[in-house]
Amino acid sequence: MASISQARGLDRHQWSAVAASFLGWTLDAFDFFLMVFMFGAIAKEFHTNVAAVAIASTLTLAARPFGALVFGMLADHYGRRPVLMIDILLYSVLEFASAFAPSLTVLLILRTAFGFAMGGEWGIGASLAMESIPPKARGFISGLLQEGYAAGYLLASLVFFFLFDRIGWRGMFMVGLVPALLVVLLRVGVKESPVFEAQRHAMPRRSPWVLLGVGLAALAVAMGPAIVGAVDKSAMLKWVYFIDAPIALCGLWAFRKHWKTALYVVVLMTAFNFLSHGTQDLYPTFLQKQHHLDTRTVGTLTVIMNLGAIVGGLAFGAWSEKIGRRWAIVIAAVLSLAILPLWAFSHTVAMLAAGAFAMQVMVQGAWGVIPVHLNELSPADARGAFPGFAYQLGNLLASGNAVWQAQIAEARGDNYSLALALVAGAVAVVIAIVTFLGPERRGIDFATQVEA
Repeated sequence: MASISQARGLDRHQWSAVAASFLGWTLDAFDFFLMVFMFGAIAKEFHTNVAAVAIASTLTLAARPFGALVFGMLADHYGRRPVLMIDILLYSVLEFASAFAPSLTVLLILRTAFGFAMGGEWGIGASLAMESIPPKARGFISGLLQEGYAAGYLLASLVFFFLFDRIGWRGMFMVGLVPALLVVLLRVGVKESPVFEAQRHAMPRRSPWVLLGVGLAALAVAMGPAIVGAVDKSAMLKWVYFIDAPIALCGLWAFRKHWKTALYVVVLMTAFNFLSHGTQDLYPTFLQKQHHLDTRTVGTLTVIMNLGAIVGGLAFGAWSEKIGRRWAIVIAAVLSLAILPLWAFSHTVAMLAAGAFAMQVMVQGAWGVIPVHLNELSPADARGAFPGFAYQLGNLLASGNAVWQAQIAEARGDNYSLALALVAGAVAVVIAIVTFLGPERRGIDFATQVEA
């Protein structure tokens, strides 16, 4: 395929940019998904239920858009490369600190701060890569970049498989320090985005003091739910949806010249995040609680699941160069509906494995198109901030998913099959419809893009 052929022709510096972005997203997902394997163990140590611990994932996701806006603005001001490296180092240190949490409240605060730092990586990494490669290579590279996320989940699965029974949940978080050690390697050979360098003069120039003020204010808002939760845990989700979400939506003011595109992308990303987190975050818990599978079997099934994700992302990302971004997403979403019964309601390990592989081929097949699709829809002067912020704002709006799925399942005798199937089926339909009706700018030339 043309997209793959173009990717083979990338030079060393272009591959370095892709590698830096891919590894950043891999390490990001690796850190995030270590947590989902440990919901049960953490709940046991702190004498609570899985739904209470799953709030940690909600807080991590809810903090992301604030980090995405702040780090994205920094990337549009100072460049993609330096901000990306600082971001990766920061969330790696916070991951390590999570191992020493003396209580669930402290753990929730640390996971919120982790989410804030984590929020900046996706958008900046995607813009660095997409701005560094030829337009025809974007489809395949988009799938490759997005499946860095699946690769991170795969690594977390392997660590869980080999180490969890020996080192426990605290030791798992310590393993998360590994990304910090890889930051030095990521810096070698990575050049700044050529599009950013060429358009540096046209990028918004903001005072460092203004950026600092925005950053501190955003961090304070992001930390709000965790601080409130120290007093009243039942107030966390209310804070996320009635305070965090409205404030985060105000960040769209930065893209007011493109408000129609911005609102469309936020709606799309909300549905996409319900789909990915709704099929991934509680999947290990589904295997443990409903099917009573041991550590090694759970680890094996999640490895198989993520292999399917990688296959899907690469295939649909490359295919999108031929059939278009919208059709690639629509086809993957519709096919996921056909696989849903096998994925959610199988009873044997073999059938569960087949369902896990096939479902993630489709889920991450649709996701594999997203990095290039969002970058092509992005305003030229805000490509560091716009894709990541819109994506992470969708994450915030979908952040209650893990808690709601756990509550649905626990209220029905740990029936996680029903909880997972309800979310996956509903949002697959929404994604297919919204994407079909939405815009597409496949192959737009970033270097000559002019805003209206």
